[in-house]
Amino acid sequence: MTRALLTFLFALSATCALAQAPTEAPIAVSRLKDVASLQGPVTQPVVGYGLVVGLNKTGDKRQTIFSAQTLANMLERFGVAVPAGGIKIENVAAVLVTSELGPYAQTGSRLDVTASSIGDAKSLQGGTLLPTPLRGPDGAIVALAQGPLSIGGFGGGAGGNTVSVNHLTVGRVPGGALVQVARQTALPAADVLRFSLREPDFISAGRVAKAINMELGASSARVSDPGTVVVDVPQDYRASVADLVARLEPLPIAVDSTARVVINERTGTVVLGGDVRIGPVAVAHGNLSVRVSTDYQVSQPEGFSRGETTVTPQTSVKVNQDDRKLVALEPGTTLADVVRALNTLGVTPRDIIAIMQALKAAGALRAEVVIL
Repeated sequence: MTRALLTFLFALSATCALAQAPTEAPIAVSRLKDVASLQGPVTQPVVGYGLVVGLNKTGDKRQTIFSAQTLANMLERFGVAVPAGGIKIENVAAVLVTSELGPYAQTGSRLDVTASSIGDAKSLQGGTLLPTPLRGPDGAIVALAQGPLSIGGFGGGAGGNTVSVNHLTVGRVPGGALVQVARQTALPAADVLRFSLREPDFISAGRVAKAINMELGASSARVSDPGTVVVDVPQDYRASVADLVARLEPLPIAVDSTARVVINERTGTVVLGGDVRIGPVAVAHGNLSVRVSTDYQVSQPEGFSRGETTVTPQTSVKVNQDDRKLVALEPGTTLADVVRALNTLGVTPRDIIAIMQALKAAGALRAEVVIL
């Protein structure tokens, strides 16, 4: 951490002292369809093995045997017999293609697919995915994927010097898969519906049940557990459950969530939830730096002295330690105070990560820390 830590703590303490009382975090209002899903058919993962062609000498090398074998098998289907060992190409890469098939996907629907290199290809930039069958968990073919890849970056270079932006061995084909088989087409008649919350929480589940009861009548919905709300289907909707779901999905729900601080140390990203609080804590920081440097001095003999030129190293060690005072933070510090102080002082993400981890270890951070 740098000197920005001390400045941040002083500014945060001053902000809390000026605040008369901590303000409550605003309640997030969402639709029922955004916070819960109907229990029943689930999304089905699909996967396939294929080839990406059209690369600019950035594909698999000879040590990746299966890509050459796959290409040889494909050429044989077109009447071109070429042994796999005799193929030497650099513009082909073997990939695994993945996607998700929705519970109500119909024949002809489009799916977004992701192609990931499984060989030693350097980049999939500019490549095109050849027709690839996608199979479900039971091994049956459910979709067919193909199309040009979008990798969201670029790379280039020559002579051992290369430059790359983002990840170059994974690409996407938006709408690149065509569904070949239909899944469930209608909701069966039912007496009870169950909604599963995407983030189980007693408060959110209670609010969902309350909103449904206001729409359908008292005692229509009840909380089964933090992640499930049970709805009794009215008699008029027993034969048309889909109409009931369409009526309930737009209902506004004031969801509640756990206070979280999400940290990604690889990218230096910090995301703080709006209801994060900081308890009373005192923080001290000392900045100790040790610098070892070596200077080389050349000793040159005088002329005609038969002496030799020598190099004498001169090593120096410097230790600096800045004095730091103990800073006390008042309880009830809100996210607004934190953001205001950080934006004013320009604290780096690395410093914020260190601050949050230290506050959590001290028990002063009233939030769950999630490290990606």
